[in-house]
Amino acid sequence: MITPVCVIHGGAGTILRTTISAAQEAAYLSALTQILQAAQKCLLQGGSALDTVELAVSLLEECELFNAGRGSVYTAAGTHEMDAAVMDGRQLAAGAVAGVSTLRNPVKAARLVMEKSPHVLLAGSGAEAFACKHGAETATPDYFHTDFRYQQWLQARQQNRIMLDHQARPIDEDRKMGTVGAVALDQHGNLAAATSTGGMTNKLAGRIGDTPIPGAGCYADNRTAALSATGTGEAFIRSVALHDISARMRYLNETLTVAANQVVMHSLPAVQGSGGIIGVSATGEICLSFNSEGMYRGLVRGASAPEVAIYRDN
Repeated sequence: MITPVCVIHGGAGTILRTTISAAQEAAYLSALTQILQAAQKCLLQGGSALDTVELAVSLLEECELFNAGRGSVYTAAGTHEMDAAVMDGRQLAAGAVAGVSTLRNPVKAARLVMEKSPHVLLAGSGAEAFACKHGAETATPDYFHTDFRYQQWLQARQQNRIMLDHQARPIDEDRKMGTVGAVALDQHGNLAAATSTGGMTNKLAGRIGDTPIPGAGCYADNRTAALSATGTGEAFIRSVALHDISARMRYLNETLTVAANQVVMHSLPAVQGSGGIIGVSATGEICLSFNSEGMYRGLVRGASAPEVAIYRDN
């Protein structure tokens, strides 16, 4: 029996000890730990990699600390537009939703698209109607509202800027990427990945980033690895970053770590891309690669205690 693994992230950027309080740091680490514990329980009870990443990302969506689901940022129109995707490494099945505003857990809707429709990606009201038809839970705009995100949006509007997530402490917010994700390897050797985001503060209504694009923001292939990205979405799309990692593993026989570092440290910066990637390979190799100062991240392997970190030097 294979030792199961789950890796999660909650965004990457210029995350420094000097700009985050002890209480804020503890809150992030506690949230990551609790989510990993839930994922670990699922895996150890025989749960599939797909069930595990859906669970982990849905919990990240429900935690207002992260820019997905409940903690999503505001668009230029003062609304929430969320994207999410899941991918099953067994047969390269994928499902995604984009630009949804009423779905409590976009990642669950993405799985419905994968399993209940002939399509890969549904957007806007059509995605919402489809998900609701298949039992997805909805929420009113006040559920997604947080005072922190609202104040951030007001500041962005005053400065006429588009921002990559928080625009106040604890992060140097001009360079903070707000996406959440999870990858898993289950006891049967199957891989899965899921990614979810609220996008960028003050983004144009209708903007869609890399998160719901297979191969860019989310990817899983049992032959190589499961991968989830966070960062400058347009750069991940232009470089098809996650598929590139998988291809390097397949065709060049590179390890996950070598392939991911090549993409994160060289390919992405070449197209002005910043951010990070988490991954787990078919052999259980783990990767947490980022070209920013920090990334909210954590992993759990088998029955071992979860490991969580924020900064580059831990």
